[in-house]
Amino acid sequence: MHVFFELPMTISISDVMRDLKANSSKWINDGDLMKGHFQWQEGYSAFSYSKSQRDDVIKYILNQEKHHAKRSFREEYLDLLQKFDVSFDDRYVFDFFD
Repeated sequence: MHVFFELPMTISISDVMRDLKANSSKWINDGDLMKGHFQWQEGYSAFSYSKSQRDDVIKYILNQEKHHAKRSFREEYLDLLQKFDVSFDDRYVFDFFD
């Protein structure tokens, strides 16, 4: 899932993600929107962009179906980690469901 938001400097990404996951899980489970119990995986990734890139990022997110027809989300995600020079251990990268 891709989520784009503008975040004031007074709010931490971890607080936003905690609340987003908790509230969306409750909404999905209370609304019986899927079979069984919905639960997010642990962890998340966050990438920042300058305000001047806002429209490009939104277009990119809106075209995910098109992007993933050419390469998997796993490939895209690992490319982003490399592009942003994020060191990681494969053991701690979340599960992919391509």
